[in-house]
Amino acid sequence: MIILDGKKISTKIKEEIKKDIENLKKQGFREPCLAVILVGNDPASQVYVNNKKKSCEEVGIKSLSYNLPENITQEELLELIGNLNGDDNVDGILVQLPLPKHINTYEIIEAIHPSKDVDGFHPVNVGKLATGKNDGIIPCTPLGIWLLLKEYNIDTFGKDVVVVGASNIVGKPMSLLFLREERSTVTICHKNTKDLKSHTEKADILVVAVGKPKLITADMVKEGAVVIDVGINRVDGKIVGDTDFENIKEKVYAITPVPGGVGPMTVASLLLNTLNIFRIKNGLKPHRPIYPYP
Repeated sequence: MIILDGKKISTKIKEEIKKDIENLKKQGFREPCLAVILVGNDPASQVYVNNKKKSCEEVGIKSLSYNLPENITQEELLELIGNLNGDDNVDGILVQLPLPKHINTYEIIEAIHPSKDVDGFHPVNVGKLATGKNDGIIPCTPLGIWLLLKEYNIDTFGKDVVVVGASNIVGKPMSLLFLREERSTVTICHKNTKDLKSHTEKADILVVAVGKPKLITADMVKEGAVVIDVGINRVDGKIVGDTDFENIKEKVYAITPVPGGVGPMTVASLLLNTLNIFRIKNGLKPHRPIYPYP
């Protein structure tokens, strides 16, 4: 059984990014720049933003923070995004989700220029992922999962993949990555799926991104499967995933821990997206391919 160590692999990717940025600066380029917008005082969002800012500093990416009041109007937020779109010294723009209820999340996402959409949520980038074009930006969590699988030489060709969770952030883009070039057969499950076990027990690769502790138990997993747990849940003061890790781990070929699995890879992918946006803008090849395939 292999523990897919996202912390270890993300550290490796960060070191690569740091060296690349150091070399770029030696060639006369400025450092890449990421603008992060946080609306309101949600504690979890503040933690995420602080982690992203710290990670940017570690690798040499300039981080601009915009901490906006909860009652900011949609028009004011759109004006800020418009200004950042027009600032040539800003390479990536990230609006931390969720946003307050009075703000239309979809309009905010669409307001970010696709070339600066470091999260990969803009319809243009989603469309490029869906149609197989290789010049879009992939959402950070699916990209992080893909990079993790590749680092551990886990083959996806022709595999039966089950993705539990159909969100725009993880489930849908993850399924599109697996489908690319018809490499995998993908089943997407969600909260309304009947007899979830009948699907998960057939999976060679199982990705779970629901936010429900121990949703996936050992009897629902195929012997020798690869299990990717994206869930982040607080139970009795501890962070746990969506799978019954302790009872599943001896049955599978490989599994991600929570914490220390997918989470660090998501942040590493954010940094990688920012760097690649900068490199492409300056006429350079991506540090790593933005897509898994050339």
